[in-house]
Amino acid sequence: MKKIHIIAILIIAASIVIFITASKDVSTYANFEIAETTGQRVKIVGQLDLSKDVVFAPEVDPNKTTFHMKDEDGKIREVVLLQPKPQDFEMSEQIVLTGEIQEGQFVADEILMKCPSKYKNEEIFLKSET
Repeated sequence: MKKIHIIAILIIAASIVIFITASKDVSTYANFEIAETTGQRVKIVGQLDLSKDVVFAPEVDPNKTTFHMKDEDGKIREVVLLQPKPQDFEMSEQIVLTGEIQEGQFVADEILMKCPSKYKNEEIFLKSET
């Protein structure tokens, strides 16, 4: 076998391994009800429920934050985030969590937050001028 054939086979094998690894992390958008019925890893979009406390005790467990979130259908559920509490967490407009239902709680290991825009007031002012 020529060197070029061996290199081509290695590149193809590496591509297959990368594709299989990347496809394992694909999760779909859902709500708490779908997450509970399927039992699969999903992404849930919602808002932090400010009427209930956010619990983060770094002296007990620095990688655990517990809070309540309302999904897009209005269902509220307790969430356990396996990360420290993000900065400006309470100010977020929208949250996207990736995880699954475990023992009645949504256990998430990834979070994305949409924070309020610091330009929002300027944008409203500019729109009112035109």
